[in-house]
Amino acid sequence: MFKNFSRSNQATPIEFSRAAAANMAEPANAPLIPQPSPEDRELIKRLEIKSRLHEALLDRLNFAVIEKVEKESLRKEVTALASDVLSAEGTPLRGEEFKQIVDELLDEVLGLGPLEPLLADPTINDILVNGHKDVFVERFGVLERASTRFRDEKHLLRIIDKIVTRIGRRVDESQPWVDARLEDGSRVNAIIRPCAIDGPSMSIRKFSRKPFDLTRLVDNGALSGHAANFLQALVAARMNVLISGGTGSGKTTMLNAMSAFISGKERIVTIEDAAELQLQQSHVVRLETRPSNPNGGGAVAQRDLLRNALRMRPDRIIVGEVRGAETFDMLQAMNTGHDGSMTTVHANTARDALSRLEQMVTMMGIDFPMSAVRGQIASGLNFVLQLSRLSDGKRRVMSISEVTGMEGDIITMQDIFIFRKNGIGDNGEVRGEFIPTGIRPKAAEALQAAGIDLDPATFLKEQA
Repeated sequence: MFKNFSRSNQATPIEFSRAAAANMAEPANAPLIPQPSPEDRELIKRLEIKSRLHEALLDRLNFAVIEKVEKESLRKEVTALASDVLSAEGTPLRGEEFKQIVDELLDEVLGLGPLEPLLADPTINDILVNGHKDVFVERFGVLERASTRFRDEKHLLRIIDKIVTRIGRRVDESQPWVDARLEDGSRVNAIIRPCAIDGPSMSIRKFSRKPFDLTRLVDNGALSGHAANFLQALVAARMNVLISGGTGSGKTTMLNAMSAFISGKERIVTIEDAAELQLQQSHVVRLETRPSNPNGGGAVAQRDLLRNALRMRPDRIIVGEVRGAETFDMLQAMNTGHDGSMTTVHANTARDALSRLEQMVTMMGIDFPMSAVRGQIASGLNFVLQLSRLSDGKRRVMSISEVTGMEGDIITMQDIFIFRKNGIGDNGEVRGEFIPTGIRPKAAEALQAAGIDLDPATFLKEQA
């Protein structure tokens, strides 16, 4: 009735495991695991060599005095060390490969490792790091993958830590994101695990080594010559200006370009989350916010700095970007004798920019009548510049609008210049022209009273 299973015909544990392995083996036609390409193998090999050499450098170099050593002397020491280590390992390298390894080692010691070549490339506007393997760059408004990569996640974290510690900030599990800046003012944002699921991510918005001025913006087609002259007049006449636009639309660039026309005899106080402004005047006081310390205290917000700035006898106050309750203090400053102040805000249209200011004032938690808030905006602001990054990647001024006052509970505005789209070219370029609307600004009399005589043709439609 039942089969008699003797011990002899029972499978032993070893035989069972072999049988199970055979049963679980992939069929003959199963796809093979992709193998790295020859180029990838060469890259991995070079990264491993650089890693070993870097470890040797960490053991032998005196980092306490490294900043005092000239770069050429340091290069000689690194070259000799690398040659000794490679000879001991029996790892031959061609001359060009060896020179590249030495250059990369110097970047690791003195700079930001794999990011240094990208930072030195003037054609790159943005560097986007999505984990240690994937790095993208933006050139002329178009994203493309870069050949750069980090050795591993630990390597990327070390570079991020190097950036943020230079300006006294931190990033760790308790504070996994940080806004920072490089020495040249380039903006950096980094976020790490646990918030970054696939590993550390970082974006760098590079600043041009040669700051953009209005002439250069006109040459690039961002606005017209008449509009540029008008903006210069607004700054000279101490008009309060709000620069509005989306992410990457060029708000800070425009703020820098306009600030060049501020008189060198005026005292300027700038307030930013991460210092980016590159003002050329000599009498500038730069203030920067500070995040909280590991104990959760010691944070300094923009509003704290703005209130302190009012006691510093500024002629003008420039806030890098308003994001919250500091908007109220900025409007108060514009309404109490600090004419010529400027700031930026994230918004898609000039009208939306004013609505955002209203919303941010309410973040104070005080029940102000909306009519009072709008009255502060209407009396404090004179002009709103709307910027946009178009589908072809180019950044343009979309409108220059004047805040003319109040009608009932509504803030009234009028467009002085606008960008009129005409279509899309064969290469995807947005066609259009920046033209005056034909409306003469109400501020024309104030400009004339400030000794500024604009060409009457500036506001004529046919002069587009």
